[in-house]
Amino acid sequence: MRAIHLQYRRPLLTASARLWAGALLVFCAILVAVLGVLFAHEATADRLDHAIDSPIISWFGTHRGLGGWLISPGSQLPAGVLSAIIVVGCLLAGRFNGAILAATAVPVADGLNDGLLKPLVHRTYLGVLTYPSGHTTAVFALAATVTVLLIVPPQRGKARALRVPVTAAACVVGCMVAIALIGLRFHYFTDAVAGAALGIGTVCGLALLLDLSAVRPCSDHDHVAGGRAV
Repeated sequence: MRAIHLQYRRPLLTASARLWAGALLVFCAILVAVLGVLFAHEATADRLDHAIDSPIISWFGTHRGLGGWLISPGSQLPAGVLSAIIVVGCLLAGRFNGAILAATAVPVADGLNDGLLKPLVHRTYLGVLTYPSGHTTAVFALAATVTVLLIVPPQRGKARALRVPVTAAACVVGCMVAIALIGLRFHYFTDAVAGAALGIGTVCGLALLLDLSAVRPCSDHDHVAGGRAV
């Protein structure tokens, strides 16, 4: 059986990707904050939400069963199972930082959502706090995690061939969850947008934090015989 060698100092992002991740983090934070200010304590849809939500709601009026199935990836248990699968995959590949990212992305994003933003913004839909969308937050945190792990840095062999279709599929699933949430009248369109931004921004922030230790210069105690870092 092949031994698993965990690479504690393997960075999640390349130097150029860190710049993009930082910019994306700032953009997502600003977007969530601006929308939160605009819709704080609101209980009705604005013009944009109404224009986008109405046809989606009408279509799902006769497809509620499908909508319930589509939103399931963003629910707590499926999202937790998917996170655990990614963690195991990272450990088998020896990617310690990747495992930490996969284990923390959804819990941290959900904590920011339910513990901070929803009570702070206090936007409601049919009497329920809705901003940002928790399901959308979770599924886009998973999609962003997969993107970081597969696209940055580039992988070899089979992983290189799979990185684009797998990442695209994760993003499509995220969009389908958001659309179904709107159609089932659980969220406004802007709730879903904020949820996606929160999930993506959380992963960007976590990846940058994890890379702080991965890219710092190694001390003498970080080396073993032969000059290889552990």
